[in-house]
Amino acid sequence: MTSLHTIFLFSRLDEDTAHKKHFIAQRLKKEGFKLTEDHTEANVVISIGSDGTFLQAVRKTDFRQDVLYLGASVKGAHGVYCDFQYDDISSLTETLRQTTIEERHYPLLEVTINQQNPFFCLNEFSIRSTIIRTFVMDIFIDDLLFETFLGDGMIISTPTGSTAYNKSVKGAVIDPRLPSFQVTELASVNNNRYRTLGTSFILSNERMLTLNIQQEGNEFPSIAADNEALGIKQVEQVEARLSNKIIRTAKLPDNSFFEKVQRTFF
Repeated sequence: MTSLHTIFLFSRLDEDTAHKKHFIAQRLKKEGFKLTEDHTEANVVISIGSDGTFLQAVRKTDFRQDVLYLGASVKGAHGVYCDFQYDDISSLTETLRQTTIEERHYPLLEVTINQQNPFFCLNEFSIRSTIIRTFVMDIFIDDLLFETFLGDGMIISTPTGSTAYNKSVKGAVIDPRLPSFQVTELASVNNNRYRTLGTSFILSNERMLTLNIQQEGNEFPSIAADNEALGIKQVEQVEARLSNKIIRTAKLPDNSFFEKVQRTFF
């Protein structure tokens, strides 16, 4: 990637963030960078906010494979996806001026519901019961009926997403260099009729995970892709696998995945 960039800025719409977006835009223009209001014209997308804003930026720009995604935090601290701070534009412009930007690639989860068109997640896909009762899913790994799950729901996460919702329910943190995805149960019930693994498990990129939801009053579960709720009616089957697609971001010095985890949680 050359140093000649066309940049699309993405942010929330609140007044404070809009002010910070304007500040960054003016600084980038002063440094000679071209900005656009149409993300399809950009080869760099910069989110301004938090890691959640970065997730939204990737989703709202259609998980493009031909752009570099960068995140600028407005909260005074870096994140898993936010490598820059809005008030430290010099480090951002120094990166953008490099003739060749070394890249870090994050894998995506590909999800299909009811055999319709697939969609992608950078962090995780989650499915939960919306009524005050458990629900039942047959869990297939490839063609093997692995278990019949009774509980509140399931989280399917990418390696980078393993530090988010997945971690909060005691799932493992996974190195993004491992081409894999993780399945984590939410409040599974084990009794004489239903027996589940009772812990998260990790599948390779060659595996297909299938959830068949038993239609016993839970035809309308709560489902989410990353931090966005999906209003899909009557979910009968969910298929998930690691996609061949990736998200491209900058690889910076002293900024490996586990250094990001360390600065975020310790």
